[in-house]
Amino acid sequence: MINMIQAIVMGLLQGITELFPISSLGHSVILPKLFGWGLDQKAPEFLNFLIATHLATAVVLFFFFLRDWIEIAKGLGRSIRDRKIAPSDTYAKLGWLLVVGTVPAGIIGLVLEKPIRNLFGSPLIAAAFLVVNGLVLFAAERLRTRENRRAAAQPVTATASDAEIATLSWKRALGIGTAQAAALIPGISRSGSSMAGGLLSGLNNENAARFSFLLATPIIGAAAVLKLPDLFTPAMADERGVFLVGALCAGVAAWFATKFLLRFFETRTLTPFAIYSVVGGAIYFILMLVMG
Repeated sequence: MINMIQAIVMGLLQGITELFPISSLGHSVILPKLFGWGLDQKAPEFLNFLIATHLATAVVLFFFFLRDWIEIAKGLGRSIRDRKIAPSDTYAKLGWLLVVGTVPAGIIGLVLEKPIRNLFGSPLIAAAFLVVNGLVLFAAERLRTRENRRAAAQPVTATASDAEIATLSWKRALGIGTAQAAALIPGISRSGSSMAGGLLSGLNNENAARFSFLLATPIIGAAAVLKLPDLFTPAMADERGVFLVGALCAGVAAWFATKFLLRFFETRTLTPFAIYSVVGGAIYFILMLVMG
């Protein structure tokens, strides 16, 4: 159902838009329609292709932040062994913040999976929610606290950034995780929602992006792994080569997107992505109406 050229384009698109705060699901629904590819976006093959590309993105994120994940695993182990989180144990606190932030999206995803899946076939709805995504990003930049308005004069170390993130309260981590769950709707960005939540919780853009990427890894990975058996059914045998190419493209794009965005948010804000989402979403909405 998806040819090799389409797999390459969709894979690169997913790897970039999953991490850029402009909604990978929204673009995966809108652009095939815009290109006139005639894909059935409710078909198992299309959903399985998205699973493959999301899994590749999660794997890349894990290895990109491998040092962090090793320290987080050690920190969680220490906290379980000692039955407490030491005040100075940054990575134990960060690990449990990620656990708390993961819960809302996991629960909401399991409960609302079927109703949300019906939105995959509606490019018009995805375009409308892309506009909403842009308005959310604008609002987050407008409403964030004064303390996190500074642009970093110099890049901070990963350890210093992790220590800053670990100062979040449990309530704020839960709020950021809940905001991330909105990305189950095509057009609403996972990274954009969690970055917006991070800004409103007192993080600066750089730390909000870092926490967003760490938080995305278990969510994307777990969702993909749960659906992984679907990729190995006999019906999928003819599609696996195309899926592999799409996944590789998504992984490469995700690696470079992560590097770019971490550097970008050292001194810049979500505003360019908000502008694109609002203007692009409005244009896509009009085009979807015209194309019927």
